[in-house]
Amino acid sequence: SGRVYVIDTQKNPKAPSLHKVVQPEDIVKNTGLAYPHTSHCLASGDIMISCLGDKDGNAKGNGFLLLDSEFNVKGRWEKPGHSPMFGYDFWYQPRHKTMISSSWGAPVAFTKGFDLQHVTDGLYGRHLHVYSWPDGELKQMLDLGDTGLIPLETRFLHDPSKDTGYVGCALTSNMVRFFKTKDGSWSHEVAISVKPLKVQNWILPEMPGLITDFLISLDDRFLYFANWLHGDVRQYNIEDPENPVLVGQVWVGGLIQKGSPVVAMTEDGKTWQSEVPEIQGHRLRGGPQMIQLSLDGKRLYVTNSLFSAWDRQFYPELVEKGSHMLQIDVNTEDGGLKTNPNFFVDFGAEPDGPSLAHEMRYPGGDCTSDIWT
Repeated sequence: SGRVYVIDTQKNPKAPSLHKVVQPEDIVKNTGLAYPHTSHCLASGDIMISCLGDKDGNAKGNGFLLLDSEFNVKGRWEKPGHSPMFGYDFWYQPRHKTMISSSWGAPVAFTKGFDLQHVTDGLYGRHLHVYSWPDGELKQMLDLGDTGLIPLETRFLHDPSKDTGYVGCALTSNMVRFFKTKDGSWSHEVAISVKPLKVQNWILPEMPGLITDFLISLDDRFLYFANWLHGDVRQYNIEDPENPVLVGQVWVGGLIQKGSPVVAMTEDGKTWQSEVPEIQGHRLRGGPQMIQLSLDGKRLYVTNSLFSAWDRQFYPELVEKGSHMLQIDVNTEDGGLKTNPNFFVDFGAEPDGPSLAHEMRYPGGDCTSDIWT
């Protein structure tokens, strides 16, 4: 819809109330921006929101919306003429005076579902954009090439002194590390690669993992990400950021789980499907998509809706029956993941019909019990 909803969760967390709605007409009129996505609260009191295009869905109209502390449209963050072709997620590291943003694609393309031809037509991104922080000057564009198609979620390490981070590239299913070089510029390299699976009974002969979301534990020891199509969630030890080590993996859905018509093939021609557990008698629908880690690092929550047009294309049952949220228990000492058999939130039983759960967030502070999705 292009609206920004401001919800009051402080007065009564169990009954949040609508505080204000920022209408898309106001955003377009004052900034020319549309399709708002990622929001961050700034130290100045402003709220900064990345936008993915203009009102007509053209990617070249993207940029960053600023709302003031009263949630009024204030303007654009980036300097005039410093807007790249595509936009999506962003993260900043103030001690290095740098913000880095990623690039999904043109809304006119992705809102219609995924079409591989749109990648060939140049309607999807492959760059990281390096800005000066907080003044909004575009300093550098990192071309990730064919190994970095559709870079989505972007994360710096939490340690504010560190000059390194990662971006998950969905289509090529690579986790790319970005870092500052000795001359002060920024560079990148592939840190983790998820190989596509050879499959039968699918739209293509090979299926990418499709990394859609990832996060880093608060102590910067572990990195977690979800492969929405393959159906697995992975945990990597990143104490050596240049050489991540796989230490945990669970299958919680996906297109190749047992009972699916799609089967994966090994190099010697044998077929296989993943073992996906039922949770409280429920067969898991869709694939793992958004993830959120408890502040103590011991519980990883997972939802399974990506974007309704893509859900309908790849997991039609998800739209028909609604999504769900799972809990994965984490070994924070040596690494390791295990699906919790006692936790299942079913969004298919909502009063107004099946719902699609997406991103999750913990409130600020030291709370480790409440989570919002």
